[in-house]
Amino acid sequence: MKLQPVVYMGIVVVAALSRLIPHAPNFTPIGALALFAGASFHGRFVAFAVPLAAMLLSDAVLGFHGEMPAVYAAFLLTVLMGRYLRRADHAPGLFSVGAASVLSATLFYLLTNFSVWLNSGMYPHTMAGLLTCYTMAIPFFGNMLASNVVYALVMFGAARLADRTVLKPVTT
Repeated sequence: MKLQPVVYMGIVVVAALSRLIPHAPNFTPIGALALFAGASFHGRFVAFAVPLAAMLLSDAVLGFHGEMPAVYAAFLLTVLMGRYLRRADHAPGLFSVGAASVLSATLFYLLTNFSVWLNSGMYPHTMAGLLTCYTMAIPFFGNMLASNVVYALVMFGAARLADRTVLKPVTT
């Protein structure tokens, strides 16, 4: 999909604003956006830049924090998953989008909570401390999982619908 720069900027602003309005913890479209950008945006730079710009813009308002490297790394890896979907399937199907959404939420959960365990001082650096950290984060994982699946299905579905209806050339 080759979009105009103003569309990319609009996506960044909407995604950033979604983190600023009231929402359940970790229920934002950023993970799905990273997946969608990787799978749908033609330029590699733009695919990585759009979700990162949305994060930076909203983090500038919400505040920067110590787990940002893990959060941003998880989203960069999610863009790579999207790039894989792009190669594996010209138009990713329901199963591949759903599976990638679950996998990206799981990756985010594992990376970010490992970072919390390692860096925050909230948990002892033991196997029990790591398991406690992961256990305490399960509600956040559920929200991330749900938001990735819902938003990804909306984004990929809207793109598929647009490709079939709005962007389809008229034949006479």
